[in-house]
Amino acid sequence: MKSGLAMNQIDIQYLLDHGVFSELDIHFARLMARLSEKEDEDVFLAASLVSRATGEGHVCLDLSTVEGEPLFTGEPGTDGFVCPRLEEWRKKLDSSSVVGRPGDYRPLILDDRSRLYLYRYWDYENILANKISERVASKIEGVDLPLLKDGLSKFFSPLENGQTDWQKLAAFVSVLKKFCVVSGGPGTGKSTLIARIIALILEQRKGNEMRIALAAPTGKAAARLQEAIQNGKETLPVEETVKEAVPTEASTIHRLLGTIPGSPYFRHNAENPLPVDMVIVDEASMVDLALMSKFVQALPSDARLILLGDKDQLASVEAGAVLGDICDTGRIHGFSKDLLSRFREITGDTADISPGNSSGPVIKDSVVELKKNYRFGLESGIRAVSLAVNQGDGNLALRILKSGEYDDIKWMTLPEQNDLYRVIRGNVLHGFKPCLETKDPFEAHSLFGRFRILCALRKGPYGVSAQNLLVEQVLRDENLIDTDKRWYRGRPVMITKNDYNLGLFNGDIGIILPDPETDHTLRAFFL
Repeated sequence: MKSGLAMNQIDIQYLLDHGVFSELDIHFARLMARLSEKEDEDVFLAASLVSRATGEGHVCLDLSTVEGEPLFTGEPGTDGFVCPRLEEWRKKLDSSSVVGRPGDYRPLILDDRSRLYLYRYWDYENILANKISERVASKIEGVDLPLLKDGLSKFFSPLENGQTDWQKLAAFVSVLKKFCVVSGGPGTGKSTLIARIIALILEQRKGNEMRIALAAPTGKAAARLQEAIQNGKETLPVEETVKEAVPTEASTIHRLLGTIPGSPYFRHNAENPLPVDMVIVDEASMVDLALMSKFVQALPSDARLILLGDKDQLASVEAGAVLGDICDTGRIHGFSKDLLSRFREITGDTADISPGNSSGPVIKDSVVELKKNYRFGLESGIRAVSLAVNQGDGNLALRILKSGEYDDIKWMTLPEQNDLYRVIRGNVLHGFKPCLETKDPFEAHSLFGRFRILCALRKGPYGVSAQNLLVEQVLRDENLIDTDKRWYRGRPVMITKNDYNLGLFNGDIGIILPDPETDHTLRAFFL
């Protein structure tokens, strides 16, 4: 660490003052030092770093990525704060009583790939990996292939020029596999696909009852999932008995598992599994490692599990990018030759997909990424920027934004603070005035959804709070709103806490409008 000397209180305070570690990181490291039979600054440092990594959303700390690296960059007088070399560091950790190997019951776990875990997260990851492996290895018996072929042809029209219908492939895999992951960005048709997948699987049951649960990580996501299935269900080209069997009620994962007040555990677990034959989880990228681990433990061994989400969006708040890690594993290795042959044989599609690595993990045949975007055309600038961002190419994204080649993107230099009013005035009036003039709640919501100001910050002159006040000032100056009262016609409001009795969830947006069915009392209208 620092010149080979023991880390003293001055060093620790220096690291705290400069934001290298939080109070929690240092307290955890001190606890490890007290539990250890001998104090060692390299163990102290490792404990601080793994605590910091977990707080930043990582499941573990890869020591090889920080070995020999300074804790500071560009800070004068901090050259001595450097992480140890890997071989020496591993020896120190291996000899510590608070560090164990995979399978040991110690506060910290160090594996053969130099990844250091808090025991809890190693355990979560190990359980999840084993449960997924078991489900992937288990086959669905008795699939009626002619019936599946007929179902796929009903739901998905043939594409021209040998294009790959990724939605059809995802539906095909969902029927054949006990575990399936479908990832796709906005506009790739995930919502449309869900009802079709359920219908295809129900057709395979041939009238036998199937217990299906629909879940999402948040109340708002559950409401969207429910709405998507209700809308998709109506247009399904299937018998009425199949339509009636498609569930329309979704819940949060926490409600499905059954929360226990004041406890991190759930009523449904390995000893008391959920009474289901299939669970579909939407927005799975928002599910953290701890919750996903507990969730899969609560599933019966013969139940199907389908995860949907966008691996590039809405990462979990807590540690663990579960969906992203699963998708990256599958994408690296591609599909097996056997799966692609079966798909082409059953569907007749000449899908332009090359077989992947034959020695790759079995999970590769359970992961499908939807690649066709139905919302943005090939000429869309938004599509081009999103592709560049997902590829990690920031320079390309900026070039596209500044190019002026796309009709749906306009690049503007950030104005000075005293010029903000003038710059946003025209856009605010164009965006919000129609919404304020209508009396119909449905039209108001539709118009309101067409215009947004997105801020990178919450506070400051360019933050959310300041911009909301500025928008109100513009509208007030044009006599479009009356801000002398707290509630005025056209004011948007956002729900910040789930209310299951009202069916309103965190993030839902309502608009204050006169109620035409009463004495025009102002009310909040939510769709």
